[in-house]
Amino acid sequence: TKGIQGRSGVEERDKCEAGWRGCRVETCTKARVFCNHKKDVEILDRVLTKHGFDAVQLHGDMAQSKRSETLEKFKGGEVSLMVCSDVAARGIDIKGLSHVFNFDVAHHAEDYVHRIGRTGRAGREGRAYTFATPDDGKAVEAIEKLIGKEIPRLQIEGIETQAFSEGD
Repeated sequence: TKGIQGRSGVEERDKCEAGWRGCRVETCTKARVFCNHKKDVEILDRVLTKHGFDAVQLHGDMAQSKRSETLEKFKGGEVSLMVCSDVAARGIDIKGLSHVFNFDVAHHAEDYVHRIGRTGRAGREGRAYTFATPDDGKAVEAIEKLIGKEIPRLQIEGIETQAFSEGD
């Protein structure tokens, strides 16, 4: 898989701004934004929509008919961003995915690999970004150990980068 992975340690209060700025800077033709919790999916979907993005949400508490409708809109190109939880995203193959944004660091390193493996398939270029807070150090370390390399750190203009907390 070709791709660029990035991590920016940001304060929790800056994550939404970092997320929508990342989506704005990148040309996201078809991107998935992963959150760890349903409430975060709903909040981030509202924030992205407020900032002019054509986004939809997908999580495990949605009715199957609504999930199917959402997937068809996304797969058909009616919307370019799908904010989703891991539970709702399992086993969903979407061709031509240009980006993956990990709004939340995956709880399990294997979930990270599963998430970013959704982009850059079949020799296509794809990009994956992860927004980590200072408290995410232990989870990021587990991911880096699993993939056998460090995730490059990126600076987002106007947002202060934070070091991971000691002891995580």
